[in-house]
Amino acid sequence: MMQSRDRLLVISPHLDDAVLSCGLLLSANPSAIVCTVFTAPPRENMSTEWDRKSGFKDAFEAMQARQREDAAALEMLGVQPVHLPFCDAQYEQTPLLDELAEALRDTVQVHRPEKVIVPLGLFHSDHTLVSDACLQLVTQMRDTAFHAYEDVPYRQMDQAVPQRIEELTKRGYLLSPVDDLPATVSQSVSHEQMKREAISAYTSQLRAFGPGAETTLYSTEKYWQLTKRQAKTQAV
Repeated sequence: MMQSRDRLLVISPHLDDAVLSCGLLLSANPSAIVCTVFTAPPRENMSTEWDRKSGFKDAFEAMQARQREDAAALEMLGVQPVHLPFCDAQYEQTPLLDELAEALRDTVQVHRPEKVIVPLGLFHSDHTLVSDACLQLVTQMRDTAFHAYEDVPYRQMDQAVPQRIEELTKRGYLLSPVDDLPATVSQSVSHEQMKREAISAYTSQLRAFGPGAETTLYSTEKYWQLTKRQAKTQAV
């Protein structure tokens, strides 16, 4: 597959989601930008179950190490990282929806991408929050093309994808499956290898996911074109 010249901006809730869900797409677009939302440690140190499963004694150690892992993974793919200063849900300092939407809108305006790739918003509260913030941008920035990616590993949960699509459809959004956006395994073995090597950089998160995670973490990427239905105007 030839590398795309489109300027892509991928919105990632956590420091691994973009590579897990869009690694093939990123490997084919080395000029892409990955904006990760939840990259900050809590104001006061703490120890959470997920961080302990990841091999860390506390949140400060966890976030420092995870930022290093993410930098290594994105460097392998040749893409540019952008970090927003928000804490994820486990640190109990979740940002407000409008606050997050404003930060994401500023990021899009600064980088002026041709396409913005956002999480569909499956299962995890952080993913749903980021997705809902991005949906505000879909409404406000109609000159920008938006696509949604199916969140790995949550896309494997029974009915998670159709239920979220049904919810968004009821809220006035239109989602159409896109077949030509990602690079697929059959199109480029080199892109597949790049994605696997990038995922391997997230040592702590692979530890937390546990044995047998490969079947969910290396699933086929899936994308949806995302638009907002135009309100009907009444005839005068």
